[in-house]
Amino acid sequence: MDTKLGIVIVGAGGRMGKRLVARVMEAADMELVGATEYSGSPLLGKDAGLVAGVGEAGVEISAELAPCLERADAIIDFSTGDVAANAEAAVAAGAAVVIGATAIDDAGKKTIAALADNGGRIVMAPNMSVGVNLLFHLVAEVAQTLGDDYDVEIVETHHNKKKDAPSGTAVRLAEVAAEALGRSYEKDVVHGREGLVGERTRREIGVHAVRGGDVVGDHVVLFAGDGERVELVHKASSRDTFALGALKAARFLSNAAPGLYDMMDVLGLRR
Repeated sequence: MDTKLGIVIVGAGGRMGKRLVARVMEAADMELVGATEYSGSPLLGKDAGLVAGVGEAGVEISAELAPCLERADAIIDFSTGDVAANAEAAVAAGAAVVIGATAIDDAGKKTIAALADNGGRIVMAPNMSVGVNLLFHLVAEVAQTLGDDYDVEIVETHHNKKKDAPSGTAVRLAEVAAEALGRSYEKDVVHGREGLVGERTRREIGVHAVRGGDVVGDHVVLFAGDGERVELVHKASSRDTFALGALKAARFLSNAAPGLYDMMDVLGLRR
């Protein structure tokens, strides 16, 4: 690549935002050209690199996305703000969009899909980790192989600051299992259990959220049959795994046709 990809980090002062800033600054083929935070953030006006603890970047954190897009090839958004509006602004400016945020409502998802249908280049994934996306692939394979004779339960554990539950990754794992087994997420997924709920039905897929400490992200998919259990486990020990995946997504979009992609496309794991 002759020129560096200009990257804007949305939510640059958050846990993920800081690691994204750091990784972009380390990447030989990328340049940090913008960084944003919410209006009223005490980090506004501060150097994004210094906030991330990796040295001066020469990029001040701004409350406005539009000025940051002048030199942007892509934005990376793991924020809890209006992700769909950010994507609209980026696509209008000709920039690609990488979305790792998970708390997006149905209206936002429809807006993002429409942007992709109308020329936007977007990667949206609940988890950017290479290992987690391999886990999605394996869950589908195992579910198809074991079939209805094994009960499926998903347990996710995250730090005590996480705002949404279950995690977007757990939701996607349940969707993958449901699709592989010919079931419906809406009808067959059970979120936790309490009280006298009766015997577990054969079709249900349990999803359980645990919160505590500084856990970056653990996911366990349990296939329990008569006499044996199969467990697929992924444990993230650093947010850098998500940051590096997001950078892979931005590189992928630099040569991609317009459309809505996920990490299975980025990693070549599409079934």
